[in-house]
Amino acid sequence: MHSTAPLLTRRACIPIVFGALLSALPAAQALADSAWPSKPIRLIVPAPAGGASDMIARTIAESLRQDLKQTVIVENKPGAGGIIAVETMLGSRDGYTFVLSPNSLVTEGPHSYKFRFDPFKDLAPVAEVASVPLVLVADPKLPVKNVAEMVAYVKARPGKVSYASYSPGTLSHIKGMQFNKAAGLDMEHVGYKGSPPALTDVMGGQIQFMFDGMGTALPLFKTGKVRALAVTSPERSPFMPDVPTLAEVGYPNLSQIMGTSVWSTPDISIDVRKRLQQELLKAVASTSVKSQLSALGMDAGKPQQSMSELAEFLKRENERTGQSLRAMNYQP
Repeated sequence: MHSTAPLLTRRACIPIVFGALLSALPAAQALADSAWPSKPIRLIVPAPAGGASDMIARTIAESLRQDLKQTVIVENKPGAGGIIAVETMLGSRDGYTFVLSPNSLVTEGPHSYKFRFDPFKDLAPVAEVASVPLVLVADPKLPVKNVAEMVAYVKARPGKVSYASYSPGTLSHIKGMQFNKAAGLDMEHVGYKGSPPALTDVMGGQIQFMFDGMGTALPLFKTGKVRALAVTSPERSPFMPDVPTLAEVGYPNLSQIMGTSVWSTPDISIDVRKRLQQELLKAVASTSVKSQLSALGMDAGKPQQSMSELAEFLKRENERTGQSLRAMNYQP
């Protein structure tokens, strides 16, 4: 007859060992979080190289490299209103892959695309790193020097004038729709994968107008390659002091500033997200990054905002955009 004592002893040990492993997990997680970052960080950008988001990402990445003593890689995944970039991050969930994108990713995008994710459950905003107005730009060869002349030009050519956006469903697209309605125009929308190709066609005369971010429009405006007709900021931009605001020329309801933020997934440790937030806000508060953003016509983000405050602000902006689009009977 075989004794069962050894078997019982082994069985009795299993809960003890398993319990010890479970109790060790928080300590192991804390150790891993305290060591973050121990490998390269990826910033996924839903814009091509040379776009405003790309320039912001590369400016901040360099600052993060110096402060964190770790490689920071910027990867461009343009198109589909940011969906491709987000799904790249969602496929990783490693605490080292993040998205840097205009806030329209969650404020405008959900009204135009059927996401395979919930932007307010599957994404967690970490910090807003930059803000910038949009600029209404025109092909400089057109006989249009201000908004009033633009409106007259378009009304004289119903259905024959186009405006570009740097991606369908983004603020660039929706601001054009809102202007169409407010001014009683009939411009056709043409969506691109980023600002650079869209601006190329505006400069080439294939597209007549575009609402673009200050970052990519400013250098072309300075060299006369596009004409700036108005800015969407509440006050005139110091980078284009002679260009009026939309409010000044009769469209106060179209004033808006475009923020750019860094996103994580909510399942990433809060300690890691807080550390990243701290480093991002430190970067955009530095003289070096501020001057580089300023050269792009941008301001730094909002260092006073907590992650929860930023999330609530973005939800309100999403609701505001939805109300505006429903009033226009917008069909994605």
